Amino acid sequence: MTLTPFSRALAAYFVLVWGSGYLASKTGLQYAGPFTFLCLRFALGLVLMGLWVMWKPPVWPQGGRALGHVVAAGLLMHAINLAGSHHAQAFGLSAGITALILATQPLLTAVVADRWLRQPLDARQWLGVALGLAGVLLVVWHKVDVQAASAASLVAVAVSLLAVTAGTLYQRLFCADVDLRAAALIQFAASLVLLLPLAGLVEDFRVRWSTALVASVIFLVVFASIGAVSALHALMRSGNATRVTSLLYLTPIVAALLEWLMFGVAPTPLGVIGIAITCAGVAMIAPKRSSASP
Repeated sequence: MTLTPFSRALAAYFVLVWGSGYLASKTGLQYAGPFTFLCLRFALGLVLMGLWVMWKPPVWPQGGRALGHVVAAGLLMHAINLAGSHHAQAFGLSAGITALILATQPLLTAVVADRWLRQPLDARQWLGVALGLAGVLLVVWHKVDVQAASAASLVAVAVSLLAVTAGTLYQRLFCADVDLRAAALIQFAASLVLLLPLAGLVEDFRVRWSTALVASVIFLVVFASIGAVSALHALMRSGNATRVTSLLYLTPIVAALLEWLMFGVAPTPLGVIGIAITCAGVAMIAPKRSSASP
């Protein structure tokens, strides 16, 4: 991946917003069930993207196959991934275990990329992948509550992990040239169509309206579902899949630091060590300045 100032800015934005999203989602889920909360997100996203494409029309996918690829990637990354992670929280899975399991995405991506995408890592980068995961474990260790890990919650977070990994790689492989504005609009619509019946049947669309709920939905739609996902796809198009997804190791750190600033929950000494180890691991996965981009 070319380390241009723009790509650095995209990476920093993605990490900051994705890490903040943990707290925003936790807030929103106090006022609506997982399916209903996601329907609110996708409905607002659909409205905003609809206004955007009316103002500046995108290049739409050409043909049924191209459209199908965009829909499939969107259902994996948005509907299934978020439904799984939100339901894991609803089932009582601790934030530590959730963050730890989802933080294995760079490792899973590395295995897939090495085997099927012809993006092998050298020994230094594999060590970076391992160190990044170890660092995340130290950061979230104090939040790991094994007793709260039911079978349903573990299945839900595992589904989320597989869906976001598959969706990210699928979009890179089959939607590399699609206009990201068109993709976002189509994917929000497809996700809303999938989840709307579930929100009605399972949760009866129950919502307790509050300023906190509205703020969390707006933040997650504008800055995460539109901004951060677009930044992730832009980085994936220009870089190695494992190197890009290794940024996800940093998101639990951002969440921990924000929790400290907002709620006074300071990182533990073990967590501080974990932050240093994680940052070192991500630095080892990053391309050397003298190396050509893959």
